[in-house]
Amino acid sequence: MTLVSTQPIADSACYDFYRDALRLLDAANIRFLVGGAFAFREYTGIDRVTKDFDVFIRRADMPRVIAVMREAGYEAELVFPHWLGKIRSPAGFIDVIFSSGNGEASVDDEWFENAERAEVLGLPLAVCPAEEAVWSKAFVMERERYDGADIIHIVFACAERLDWARLVRRFGDRWRVLLSHLILFGFAFPSERARIPLPVMDGLVARLLSEAEPPRQPLRVCNGTLLSWSQYLGDIDRFGMLDGRLPPQGRMTPEEIAAWTAADKR
Repeated sequence: MTLVSTQPIADSACYDFYRDALRLLDAANIRFLVGGAFAFREYTGIDRVTKDFDVFIRRADMPRVIAVMREAGYEAELVFPHWLGKIRSPAGFIDVIFSSGNGEASVDDEWFENAERAEVLGLPLAVCPAEEAVWSKAFVMERERYDGADIIHIVFACAERLDWARLVRRFGDRWRVLLSHLILFGFAFPSERARIPLPVMDGLVARLLSEAEPPRQPLRVCNGTLLSWSQYLGDIDRFGMLDGRLPPQGRMTPEEIAAWTAADKR
């Protein structure tokens, strides 16, 4: 399916910066996907003001992105080694993303295999798949930012063409997070509940019922840190719980967690 964007950028310098950076990536044969507000508009038709531009790449391509952009005269750096780089110019900045902030939704080949084509900023580009957009957004539940409404609107716009099997598989052991958003979808749009395939809801609810009895030797893990970097830190210290972002449950190192916790996220 080919999508067409007419979303304007009022600042011409910012528009030129984005286009130039995207063309540089393309000329260097670095595969990337458009995400963020631009991808959201492609799937839902909803416009929003955005202060930056998001591109998604494989982690292995980050050093090349930095080299290409610096050679072109832009500032570029790896800001957080577990998920994010940035390209900067006086006109604006681009987030270069290769995972989610909690380390869960890493960009892999499936992102590119299932991408859709769109015209963005007048360029024919690949856009993040809706399924992976839901996956990466689902864990964003901060006090200052909650992406649940984005997920609900993506499901509303795309329910009939989502690859539900892949979406469920993406969440793996974190399936409760997906179920919570699907339940809220049915609350937000009660007339649209049937658009979520019944086997999907039945399968997730069956898992929920199968876990009604507590395990005999429960491992005291706080997975709340996968939803919010700050709001569950006290529970780890106060109750002696394990941080769900750490192995074997999670994918982050103690050093990555410390850097992410200490960062200024304004």
